[in-house]
Amino acid sequence: MTDEHNLFREQRLANLRRLQALGLAPYGGAFERERIAEAAARFQEGGEARLAGRLVLIRNMGKSTFAHLDDGTGRFQIYLQKPEVGETSYEAFRCLDTGDIIGVEGGFFVTRTGERTLRVRRWTLLAKALRPLPEKWHGLRDVEQRYRQRYLDLIANREVRDLFVRRSAMIREIRQFLHEEGFMEVETPMLQTQAGGAAARPFLTHYQALDVTMALRIAPELYLKRLLVGGFDRLFELNRNFRNEGLDRTHNPEFTMLELYEAYADVRRMKSLVQALILRVADRVFGTRTIGEGDRAIRLDPPWPEVTYSDLIRQRMGADWFSLSADAARERARAHGLEVPGEWDHRLITHEVYEKLIERTLVQPTFVTRLPSALIPLARPCADDPALADVFELVIRGQEIAPAYTELNDPLLQREAFLRQAGDNPQKVDEDFLTALEYGMPPAGGMGVGIDRLCMILAGAEAIRDVILFPQLRPRHEG
Repeated sequence: MTDEHNLFREQRLANLRRLQALGLAPYGGAFERERIAEAAARFQEGGEARLAGRLVLIRNMGKSTFAHLDDGTGRFQIYLQKPEVGETSYEAFRCLDTGDIIGVEGGFFVTRTGERTLRVRRWTLLAKALRPLPEKWHGLRDVEQRYRQRYLDLIANREVRDLFVRRSAMIREIRQFLHEEGFMEVETPMLQTQAGGAAARPFLTHYQALDVTMALRIAPELYLKRLLVGGFDRLFELNRNFRNEGLDRTHNPEFTMLELYEAYADVRRMKSLVQALILRVADRVFGTRTIGEGDRAIRLDPPWPEVTYSDLIRQRMGADWFSLSADAARERARAHGLEVPGEWDHRLITHEVYEKLIERTLVQPTFVTRLPSALIPLARPCADDPALADVFELVIRGQEIAPAYTELNDPLLQREAFLRQAGDNPQKVDEDFLTALEYGMPPAGGMGVGIDRLCMILAGAEAIRDVILFPQLRPRHEG
């Protein structure tokens, strides 16, 4: 803490002691109140109200004081006069600082300047703030401080608070949409003996009671498919996933996903479903189908184009790409600025081209289809070419927002795919899931939607940290 902050804290502690000397407890209990937004909506001169919130502005004018109270739903002016509240109460109010939380009751009136105001008859101290608010009430500008002390960010930057209110509304709208479509919400384990459903490094922990190593889930897919076997035909989970991987503009190790499955459907049903879902959230929560301006503006109005993975590769790397040897493909990729290890085969080189050179260029909503089956072992192969999977990846603003599959329900093919993926470590094969498949899983379509990334897109945010209340950060070591 800086010397300046120590001084401010000492000044506030002195005010706390003055308040105590006047008989006020610095930390009060429950206070029955009305939200400021609701009170403002029903404002009528002469009406009564009980409000509570944080003091964000105080103007002492001798025997009267104006102040602004903010409770997160809105801000309202209050007015105190010494004769109205009493000498001791007024003297105590003069010991308050911005940031203190109080409750007030009184009557509405309009000032000579036309501002709606509450004339306070009684007030109660609910919490004394020992540290000052950010220097500029109109904004906390230090980006790292905003993430580390999100509570200050929410106090200082109303647009940040509004964004997280919209995020909450977005999740509520998604749930409502899926309920209307006949989907049931379920919960599956976050602690798993074997992390499956995606290719990612898990976080591992030890379960003392059973003396076993457990993993935080990387995806809920295999448990949700067990529920398809069990007879639930439309189900979804809004879940937290954990992947022990990098931190960057679009990745956080703990993130929110929507994952859903519909029996007797396929990837084409998922395509119509995700388009309808995103348009509904854009319309009802964000109020627009156009995000941003100029060449990078995203326009959500359908139709959204569909293009195959191989066509995108050929457009970027040449019509002969898939006839090249791995060595020739490696040299061409390196000529395009990619770092390609010598041991990579043609498939890995191709996917690096897609992820590093192509995906980021897809600004408008685009369904990328028919990816290699080897990349997606849980998806059903295309009927006309088993080397390709019957899938799409929805990409918006250069980010994968929603992968979707026609699900593989053949337990024998699924075992083969798992064994190929496991390589030299057959213990990674989830035998319990394969057993479930052998009881018969109906044909199905499945999809995941990255909630954090979708919120980024619709809110026009530049980094995933902007839409996560408490993003993961490197620990700060005080020197």
